[in-house]
Amino acid sequence: MKKRGIAGILAGMMLLSIACGNEEEKKPEEPTAAVTQAVDPGEPTSTPEPTKEEASTPKPTSTPEPTEVVEEEIPALQSVFSEHEMKVGTCLTTQMIEKDFLADIIKKNFNSVTMENSMKPDYILDKAESIEAGDLVVEFNTDIVKMLDFARENNMEVRGHTIIWHSQTPKWIFHENFDTNAPFVTREVMLARMESYIKQVFEKLDEYGYTDLFYAYDVVNEAWMEDGKIREEMNYWYQIIGEDYLWYAFYYADKYAPESIALYYNDYNEQYKTDALLKFVDTLVNEEGNYLIDGIGLQAHLYTGDDMNTYLNTVERLGATGLMVELTELDVSLGTWQNKLMDTDENLRTQGKYYYELIEGLFKLAEEGKVKMDALTFWGFADGLSWRKDASPLLYDTLYMPKYALYGALQIKEKAGY
Repeated sequence: MKKRGIAGILAGMMLLSIACGNEEEKKPEEPTAAVTQAVDPGEPTSTPEPTKEEASTPKPTSTPEPTEVVEEEIPALQSVFSEHEMKVGTCLTTQMIEKDFLADIIKKNFNSVTMENSMKPDYILDKAESIEAGDLVVEFNTDIVKMLDFARENNMEVRGHTIIWHSQTPKWIFHENFDTNAPFVTREVMLARMESYIKQVFEKLDEYGYTDLFYAYDVVNEAWMEDGKIREEMNYWYQIIGEDYLWYAFYYADKYAPESIALYYNDYNEQYKTDALLKFVDTLVNEEGNYLIDGIGLQAHLYTGDDMNTYLNTVERLGATGLMVELTELDVSLGTWQNKLMDTDENLRTQGKYYYELIEGLFKLAEEGKVKMDALTFWGFADGLSWRKDASPLLYDTLYMPKYALYGALQIKEKAGY
């Protein structure tokens, strides 16, 4: 079992009930969460309207070739972040690494990658093999292998994303005989399946020889709502096992993960869930009071209309737990979620300044010892490849030209829109 630090509060093994979050904070009506659908470039699919509970499925895009080469030499993001002892990452798809000009942008700027989709439950749980084995079976497809090989060849580290999630998880894993026409299994059977599943994820990394690439893994994703309550709808882990499914997920991950891989809880709209997350992580301890968790992942799907001080205060409050804190899926859309803005020069300048001040603030929190932060991951790098492309959220535009946002992230103030 991995040995972790002593928790500030020696909570019991079972999950405690979570009170409502800070009522003074304005709660959004629509959560933001990163889910994208990998398809061949040039064949976009329709995007369903988002609901209040579920993240929208982003619309894939074709990959236009750049129209010109940028002559000026722009510093690499990883060189800037390394000065603050942080890795900087992006999400990754096979389409990206198969296009040389995209791969070159990635290799220049990033030393960490997260697979956008390919390591989510839908992609690694094999139904036919599970039926034959009578137990859940984890398999890595060719896309996973291709991207992990790309990471190794280019000296990049990897964030694993994600194991236990209500979304992008096949419903058949919760039923008797893996048949959705059959009843749900019992709590005991589902706990056994959960343990086997988590164990196999880490065994598979070892089997393929990739364990050394991974520095973090999102064990559980998006379990809490903005009102401080646990997610219940469409969350079959909760419906079958109960609230303590979260504790067991980290218990099993702590049991089977190597010491070198930090175990994370990851969530969106974190600035509206801060109180709930603070109470939750204090329950993730074993009998000796040792944390079963290493870090808190903040998706950071932000808008230029979001209050900067509120967000940085969230990061600082969560950092006070002593756990690692990482921004895991950062993008900053123009406007607000209710009112997205056009990519005018003025709005793009505002975005550049937002990126500058956000990252400057994070560096300052880390330097002052208020937050332990070893990595920041952007959820992509170019607007045309983003799941939020309608709000121009990233560092390069649709033609892969640098934006004010890139200079903001690079901390080059005079070019960041000021």
